[in-house]
Amino acid sequence: MDYGKYKNARNASWQCILDYNINILPVKVTDIINKSDNIRLVKNSVAKILCNGISGITIVDNDKFIIVYKDTDNSKRCRFTIAHELGHIFLGHMIVNQTTYRTFAVQNDTESSANIFARDLLAPACVLHELQILTAAEISRLCNISLEAATYRSERMQELEKRNAFYKHPLEQKVIKQFNQFINKNKSQS
Repeated sequence: MDYGKYKNARNASWQCILDYNINILPVKVTDIINKSDNIRLVKNSVAKILCNGISGITIVDNDKFIIVYKDTDNSKRCRFTIAHELGHIFLGHMIVNQTTYRTFAVQNDTESSANIFARDLLAPACVLHELQILTAAEISRLCNISLEAATYRSERMQELEKRNAFYKHPLEQKVIKQFNQFINKNKSQS
C-alpha cells in the first residue's frame, strides 16, 4: 500500500477518536455507532446473511450504513470486525444512494486501509507509547484485541519507537491531549 493511503487511514482513525470523544482504552466501538445517526449494528444471528469465512459486511441502504457482524466470533474478533467496517465507512469506501453489499475476498488497498483504521482506532500508537505498552500481550490486554491483532500492532510499535515517530501530526497531538487523563491515571497505577 502506498504511504498516502496509509496516512489517510491513520488520520481518519485519529479524526474518529477526536470526533467521538474517545479518551479511554479499550475503545467502545458500539459507542461510536450509538452516537451516529446513520450507522446501525446488526448481529448475523439475526440477519443471517454472512457466508462462511466472512466476519463482517456493511450494507448501504438509503444513505444509512448497516454493519452486520458474525456474533459467534469471540468478542475481540467482533470488536476488530466492527472497527474494520467503520473504517470502510469513514474512509469513504462505501457507495451511497443504492443498496450495495460489499465483500472483499481479496486483500487489497481498501481492505488494508480498513485494517489500519481499525488497528489505529483500537490501539492508538501515541497512547501505547506514553504508557510504554509495547508487547503483544500487553496491547491485547489493554486494548481488548486479539493476540494476532496485537502482534501486528506490537511490530509496528517497535518500528515507531525506533524512529521516535510520535506527535508530528496535529491530529495525533490532539489525540494524546484527549487521552491525557487516562494516561496519567494508568501511569500512576503502574
